[in-house]
Amino acid sequence: MRTAYHEQLDALASLLGEMCGLSGRAMERATQALLQADLVLAEQVITDHEQIRAMSARAEESAFVLLALQAPVAGDLRSIVGAIQIVADIDRMGALALHVAKIARRRHPQHALPEEVNGYFAEMGRLAVDLGNSAQDVLITRNPQRAAEIQEEDDAMDDLHRHLFSVLMDREWKHGVAAAVDITLLGRFYERFADHAVEVARRVIFQATGEYPTDDALVVNNNGAAN
Repeated sequence: MRTAYHEQLDALASLLGEMCGLSGRAMERATQALLQADLVLAEQVITDHEQIRAMSARAEESAFVLLALQAPVAGDLRSIVGAIQIVADIDRMGALALHVAKIARRRHPQHALPEEVNGYFAEMGRLAVDLGNSAQDVLITRNPQRAAEIQEEDDAMDDLHRHLFSVLMDREWKHGVAAAVDITLLGRFYERFADHAVEVARRVIFQATGEYPTDDALVVNNNGAAN
């Protein structure tokens, strides 16, 4: 019975990792659609989002079945509760990629971005994909030390987001209000995608150690546990 139970936990963790990978690929395609004004890619992201939603529902159902039928305690309970929370984070990551794709589609055949900010969003897209991949790796390995390192990757996204606002506030801005609104929204979408990847990492640390790290406390001690 316990063997089957832990096999179900492993299957749930694998499903979460797969969902995270899909969300990362969705953001990668959404970024390409945004930078290239590619309607086909944008539509693909929008259509594929249903797969992430369906997997989210399946993961939640699996977690609640484990709670109801197995009455887990201690570490097993943390694993299942953490998994339910992780489902919500990954679902949101997919939704943020969807929002990027919808802006690209709405502005097609024009480009949504002025040329001078393309570099910012190319880099933010790269960082988002890297963070999604890192979160997927953490979900599969359940390594709290690797999870703690994701915060450093997120810092680069925060820096880019701040620099982007300096461009928007420049007196020489000449692209109008609509472009400024799009850029503000898009910047927020990428930043929040990264934030949710960090949340996934925090929840993995909680699953492994029973401690939930704060924003400034993703530090790993010599035993590999987060403080």
